[in-house]
Amino acid sequence: MGRRDRATLLAVTCLGQFMVLLDNTIVGAALPDMQHRLHTQLTGLQWIVDAYVLLVAMLLLSGGVFADRFGRKRVYLTGVAVFTAASLVCSLAPSVGWLVAGRVLQGIGAAALSPASLALLAVAYPVPQERIKAIGLWAGFSGIGLAAGPVAGGVLAEAFGWSAIFLVNLPIGVVLLLVGLRSLEETRNPNAPAIDVPGTMLSVLGVGVLTYGLIEGGARGWSSPLILGSFAGAVVLLAAFVAVEARRSAPVLPLRLFRQRLFSVSNTAMVVVGFALMGSSFFFSQFFVYVQGSSILRAGLQTLPTSLAMVIVSPYAGRLAARHGFRVVVAIGLAVAGLGLLALGMVHADTGYGNVWWRLALVGVGFALTMSPLTGAAIQAVSPQEGGLASGISSTARQIGAVLGVAVLGAIVRTRQSGGASFEAGLNSAFLAAGAVTLATAVFTGLWLAKSKPTQDPTAVDRSEHSVLN
Repeated sequence: MGRRDRATLLAVTCLGQFMVLLDNTIVGAALPDMQHRLHTQLTGLQWIVDAYVLLVAMLLLSGGVFADRFGRKRVYLTGVAVFTAASLVCSLAPSVGWLVAGRVLQGIGAAALSPASLALLAVAYPVPQERIKAIGLWAGFSGIGLAAGPVAGGVLAEAFGWSAIFLVNLPIGVVLLLVGLRSLEETRNPNAPAIDVPGTMLSVLGVGVLTYGLIEGGARGWSSPLILGSFAGAVVLLAAFVAVEARRSAPVLPLRLFRQRLFSVSNTAMVVVGFALMGSSFFFSQFFVYVQGSSILRAGLQTLPTSLAMVIVSPYAGRLAARHGFRVVVAIGLAVAGLGLLALGMVHADTGYGNVWWRLALVGVGFALTMSPLTGAAIQAVSPQEGGLASGISSTARQIGAVLGVAVLGAIVRTRQSGGASFEAGLNSAFLAAGAVTLATAVFTGLWLAKSKPTQDPTAVDRSEHSVLN
């Protein structure tokens, strides 16, 4: 592949991942407008977010296997096409139900697009040092989407309404399809394992049913037969998932990896990272709009400290872990994030922004320090041949935590409101709960995470930096 062709491939993969990451944060800024225009309650907003995150979480590992087995170009462009078409469905959605359906399709597209884009890069840059630079550019450029999302979401929702945030994806998707069809070369791995269909389906259904019970429990009542049945069904489905995975030769989630303490502890902590980060950020714009009376545009700008801190600090997290070890950096990062969340649990309607922004920044700094070292720890716990799988499992763990965070913290807010508390009091309880869980995990990882430093394997560094932003 020529230098110009590789530059084109780098641009195409960067732009695709940028579109996915932009969607992670742009939706949060538009949630207040969605609630107003679609006449929905907190439960509806939770489904709008979790429908997307759930599908990404459960299909991310399968997306990488699909790309290797059926062709990276084919899977990447299919993911782009599905994501773009789903964005159009979302923008035209006349109700919450249609919007949730569109978000499900977006999740499917993102789960194919994201791992395939990295696989394309890995093949195009076989020399480790060149690959490091390419993936660094890929992660850095696409990571801009995290910071751009709140601003873009606030501007578009304020000026044109929430549907405009999804229309942004249409021109990007069309350009990617036109350029990708002409310039990308097809590659595949003929020795890729078979697709674990039973494991994938059971994981989607199990976590999906559990999410349903957590989100709807606050509205229908925790003792409702439907909710109790959902929790019972989730237990049965997830138990069946474990049983099936233990017997398959090529499972989507190799359970044997969890016998390694380093792998188990790092992924447990990563679930908490997703839980606390996504669960709390779900409420950031809502706090500024509904509690402090900000406009949607201003609220989007006010949430920037978290995403900006993550974009700025993330590139240094791996280097700090290499110097001081996983345990020190992860424990400090979780402690900082936990303190930031506890501090957010003490803000009120009359708290000035000068006394709020630093709390948001602490959350971003803390989690940025945590994610890359946790992925690096998971990679070091397995053989070099399984490093890509370990990185994917780490990303999946964070996404599962995100699904549960939106559901559980939303349930806390709704339960407090059902008991007569204000929305502000409910938010305070949710932030305090997230902070307490994060601080407890800081202690847990400080005691149990192995005192070790990353290996100097360049491919491991690549995958670790990728997982920060994926």
